[in-house]
Amino acid sequence: MKGLFSISCLLILVSGSLALPSSGLSQDYPSRPITFICSSGAGATTDITARALAAGAEKILGVPVVVENKGGGAHTVGAGLVASKKPDGYTLGVISAGAITVRPHLLTLSYNPLKDFTLLSQYSRYIGGLCVMNNSPLKTIDDFIAYAKANPGLSYGSSGVYTQQHLAVELLAMCRGLSFKHVPYKSGAEANTSLIGGHTNFSAGSGQHILYVKQGVFRMLLLYNANERDSRYPNVPVLKDLGCEDAPALGFITVGPKGLPENISKKLKETFKKVYDSPEFQKVLASCDLPYDYLEGAAFEKSLRDQYEWYKVFLKKVGVKS
Repeated sequence: MKGLFSISCLLILVSGSLALPSSGLSQDYPSRPITFICSSGAGATTDITARALAAGAEKILGVPVVVENKGGGAHTVGAGLVASKKPDGYTLGVISAGAITVRPHLLTLSYNPLKDFTLLSQYSRYIGGLCVMNNSPLKTIDDFIAYAKANPGLSYGSSGVYTQQHLAVELLAMCRGLSFKHVPYKSGAEANTSLIGGHTNFSAGSGQHILYVKQGVFRMLLLYNANERDSRYPNVPVLKDLGCEDAPALGFITVGPKGLPENISKKLKETFKKVYDSPEFQKVLASCDLPYDYLEGAAFEKSLRDQYEWYKVFLKKVGVKS
């Protein structure tokens, strides 16, 4: 069962091969393989989309683009590795924005989140969902809340402590007077496996849960990190429908080390935009039910700074010391 959830995305990636035409880019960069450090585990939506981006980019750039998974620390392990590399365009990162906007308020990092990266672009957002097994007697979020009140301490898995999925479930708990036992994992894929194995009562999904929902393995009871209901799941409410506060959605973002030369940064942004807009990449996003949400430049930087400030205020409010 462990690899079941990723089949849809991976089949599209393999079958399409993202066969984009080669462009007449200059030969000085790149002249050797590029490494994408993916800050999540294999099979997660970050990994799947990173591999789709790598496959498309190498068709355009004309050199291999290799994905290396460096999960852990809610994306901070991979982010730290990117920040430590030489800014020559040969080591880049595909990470969650949370490594820049959330984690700095929680622990001491090896990097300065707002100074040690060259920001390239955002291509999607993590949309989370509270899920139970499809054979659960809990059919709606109201059923779930009633059951959770009668059975305090239900356990759930997420992709890490103070990830947006963890915070969303705790926002629900604060709003409705519930208490849960959080079981953090290195990735959402592991959290899903935990639910399937009966080790947790529900899962705080971070995107890859959707594939299990489509396959009839999970039942999704609530969407979070979303301003409105998804037309594909019209009966699934969002946190705001319950009168509860929601956390800002974090993006899938691409970054390089601080000091990436402007000509290389520009070439990478242009290349990535071509891949993002390609039918092949869009199919990968659609197969994972991920929205296409492109940001770069000043709008991208503002989005990250706004998120940084929101999480700073919220985490202090709930008693987390930075």
